[in-house]
Amino acid sequence: MWKLRICDGGGPSLMSLNNYVGREYWEFVPNAGTSEEKAEVERFREEFQRNRFKTKQSADLLMQMELRKENPRIQIPPPVKLKDLIDVREETVTITLRRGLGFLSSIQTHDGHWAGDLGGMMFSMPHFVIVLYITGSLHSVLSSEHQKEIKRHTYNHQNTDGGWGIHIEGQSTMFGSVLNYVTLRLLGEELEEMAVARGQKWILDHGGATLIPSWGKFILSV
Repeated sequence: MWKLRICDGGGPSLMSLNNYVGREYWEFVPNAGTSEEKAEVERFREEFQRNRFKTKQSADLLMQMELRKENPRIQIPPPVKLKDLIDVREETVTITLRRGLGFLSSIQTHDGHWAGDLGGMMFSMPHFVIVLYITGSLHSVLSSEHQKEIKRHTYNHQNTDGGWGIHIEGQSTMFGSVLNYVTLRLLGEELEEMAVARGQKWILDHGGATLIPSWGKFILSV
């Protein structure tokens, strides 16, 4: 199970000039988590995959789940249902404010800051994977679990037409499509995988990888 690490170091690839203040990262711990927690994680994943074309941002649900375990005493009042503006009274406003404060308090890290995954861009991770491949360190830096999650993320943000945008809300572009397609192939995915084949088809149908912009030309050349 993946565990959220807050303001923590360790490992050759993590360095800091401020003792890791404000840093958060995920570490895969094979034996961590109860069966109930693992089931909840799978539920989050299945719901996101099912609704990925409607709600494209993950809302950091796994991060919220981890942080709430660190703040078990914080209670969030149930929501108040309003039928019309007449129902807006001091009591309903107070409850709503308490809900907001309770929610923010429940996802605050132990050192006082609020963590958040960097989501949206669909070109930074491909560059990272491709550079690791070029330097021959892909499998030494990325464990099989890391690679599995990178592939899950890439598949979840593939557009309905088979391509990828430069961000999760964007329409398919040659830049986003080629980089994410190459990422999947470098991580061992074959054309027998329907999503990979659809990605290749989008690229070919739109003129081929040679039409990728300059950043893409550079990294593909390397």
